[in-house]
Amino acid sequence: MLALYLGFALSVPRPYWAMATVYICSNPLAGATRSKAAFRLLGTLIGATAAVVLVPNLAASPELLTLALALWVGLCVYLALLDRSPRAYVFLLGGYTAALIGFPAVGDPSGIFDVAVARSEAIGLGIVCSSLVSTLVLPRTVGDTLAARVDAWIGAGARLGRDALDGRASGGAAVEADLARLAGDLAEIDMLSTHLAYDTSGLRERAAALGALRLRMAMMLPVLSSLADRMGELRDVAPSPAVAAAISGLRDWISPAAPSTAPADIARDTAAAAALRARFAAAAPRLDAAAGWHDMLVASLLMRLRDTLDLAEASRALRRTIATGRGASDAVPPPAVAVASARHVDRLMPLLSAVGVAVAVLLNTGFWVATGWPDGASAPMMAATAMALFANRDDPTPALVEFTVWSAVAIAVMGVYLFAILPLASNFEMVALALAPAFLVFGVMMAVPATAGKGLVVAFNGATLLALQGSYAADFTAYANTGVAFMVGLSSAAVLTAVLRAVGAAVTLGRLGRADGRTLAEAARGRGRGDRARVAGLMLDRLSLAAPRLAALPAGEGAAIRRALAAPRIGLNIVDLRGARHGLAAGPRAAVDRLLDRLARHVSRTALAPDPALLAELDAALGAVVGDAPVGASPAGEVAAASGAASQAVLGLVGLRRALFPAAPPYAAAALAAPFREAAA
Repeated sequence: MLALYLGFALSVPRPYWAMATVYICSNPLAGATRSKAAFRLLGTLIGATAAVVLVPNLAASPELLTLALALWVGLCVYLALLDRSPRAYVFLLGGYTAALIGFPAVGDPSGIFDVAVARSEAIGLGIVCSSLVSTLVLPRTVGDTLAARVDAWIGAGARLGRDALDGRASGGAAVEADLARLAGDLAEIDMLSTHLAYDTSGLRERAAALGALRLRMAMMLPVLSSLADRMGELRDVAPSPAVAAAISGLRDWISPAAPSTAPADIARDTAAAAALRARFAAAAPRLDAAAGWHDMLVASLLMRLRDTLDLAEASRALRRTIATGRGASDAVPPPAVAVASARHVDRLMPLLSAVGVAVAVLLNTGFWVATGWPDGASAPMMAATAMALFANRDDPTPALVEFTVWSAVAIAVMGVYLFAILPLASNFEMVALALAPAFLVFGVMMAVPATAGKGLVVAFNGATLLALQGSYAADFTAYANTGVAFMVGLSSAAVLTAVLRAVGAAVTLGRLGRADGRTLAEAARGRGRGDRARVAGLMLDRLSLAAPRLAALPAGEGAAIRRALAAPRIGLNIVDLRGARHGLAAGPRAAVDRLLDRLARHVSRTALAPDPALLAELDAALGAVVGDAPVGASPAGEVAAASGAASQAVLGLVGLRRALFPAAPPYAAAALAAPFREAAA
């Protein structure tokens, strides 16, 4: 109401645009409201500029103008889908704002500049009002919400780690579902953190520490998956006293629900962590020619215990920095298991979405022009807007259908207001009082996650359909034409999306799996050798993309979850193996190279499907590395360089075997007779 009042008071043309903008920008979190407002203003300016450039120059050729606007909207949707951050809103606005300004001005292109300026002014006014009120009236900061989400995530990860160490989580369906859920929650945390630059909380000043913490949280997912797997594989064999003490010690260390900030507790934590690392090293079995599969699994388990401790200790230190503001994130040592902020890019699905939007604009505009339909410009406008808003979904059709249904509700409700209620209102106060029942309900709907989309549709479209001006000038014929054009545009968008663009979650998961296969093949061939953090970042980013889609799959799709969780583990072990091979003797190095070459061919062709020949090659490489020479007593680096390389290679091979062939029988060196090895090669 503040935006609408100021629009009237300042004689802003089309003040209802300011009112609609408030509903578009509003978010329960103040920082997110300011973030979205800034992106909306920038996108509006870009779209208005495009409309001013295109419409006057091409108005004499309607076919070229329609094609240019369709291509512009499609290009903006494509760019928006390539940028998976909230900044993508800039491109979306730049696209459909050009349609919203351009199509109504086709009949009078001489006024396009005034329309563009008026829209920019009204949207700027709405942005100022929404940002001001969200900051001053009962504000909820992004920082507080984000800190609570991070604490909840760390608590859930600690519980899963304790369950794994207790033997309650052993790599089955429950732990896979928990890890997938943690991956999805981490993606939401990552998205929330992009609003911090616009927040007023203290967390804004500690963004570096939060970024470092998120990377360690991401790396915890494959480490916990490996840890649960090793504990499950060893559950039928009683551990040695030293290994049992190491497991129990780590479980006790990660038990506190929240990190203490007291100096004495910090010192005690640090000393306990150092003692645990020494305990892990002392408990490690010798990985020499006499080592069996059990010894290899125990050594791999101890390495994952150490990785878990490293990540947990760094996370605890960073969480203290975030909570207190004391300490620097760069003082936390980099983890042995690192991950970079790499992002997966899929160009095909954004291209299909862009083509779908362009086709919808062309068809609706053609229908409007061919029929000479008054107010028919709303059809291509709404088709472009709706398809752009939902283009990031695997199947936008259900959302578009819901958008269409609730737009019909908005048309009906606003029709009652325009022709039965508002004619009785004689001043602004009466207008505000009349609008309150409907728009307060719409606002509450927007604030509840389950109804947020429906509330936004009726609030934004309702404010637009009312088209409130300084004086009452509603026309039923024009309103009916506009309402029908709304429904035609939205319905055609839903139909065209179902035909041209809709894919299921399973299709997207398949594409993510094939992308994982290409990355794994690249790592196995050695391009990007040593870039362990980049491979880990790509794999974990795809896992965060897969997590919400895994939840949408029917029950019994545990294989998809296992594949998604296995990919980061495979990638990390491949890169470790590439690095270790340089320190191996010629024979073991050749065996490892043959394995990596076969693995590269396999994963690039069939993703993570089982292959008996690959298992035979893997066992052959494991036998060659273990049997070549005595390896040192510890995987922690307290041995000679050659022995350390062999230890690392053995642990990488064990990790690959468990990630690729979790159901395979235990490795047995005696089974690797020369003919079998030759056949595998």
